[in-house]
Amino acid sequence: MWDPDTSRDDSDRYLSILSDHLHSFMSIVHSDGLGQFQEDNATPHASRVATKWLQGNSSDFRHFHWPPKSPEMNIIEDIRDALLHAVEKRSPPPRTPMDLLTALQDSWCEFPPRYLQTPVKSMPRRFASLLRAPGGPTRY
Repeated sequence: MWDPDTSRDDSDRYLSILSDHLHSFMSIVHSDGLGQFQEDNATPHASRVATKWLQGNSSDFRHFHWPPKSPEMNIIEDIRDALLHAVEKRSPPPRTPMDLLTALQDSWCEFPPRYLQTPVKSMPRRFASLLRAPGGPTRY
């Protein structure tokens, strides 16, 4: 059941993460100034406070908006989850933004090429599922 207090807490926490970390993260990852920030429609991401903050604070990177109620077709989600899991298993864990960047890059390089081919090969099935359920849920 949806709880407005939990939702508000999550939105406030997300806003805190954005304001404390997004600009420094984007400047490290996209030092060329060509950064592109994309988020999904999770309730905290689509909250009024987060949307307003991004409108006023995203002048040094592009912010892509996710269509409302869109099916999840982004294979990056699967790869991101595996990458985050690999970083979480590292010892010692990253403690600074530069440590995190190094851990992400090292983990990425350790992925076997075949692993990355699997989500790419899944795209025809994902699109077929999307076409069978126009506007509705898909199994992806």
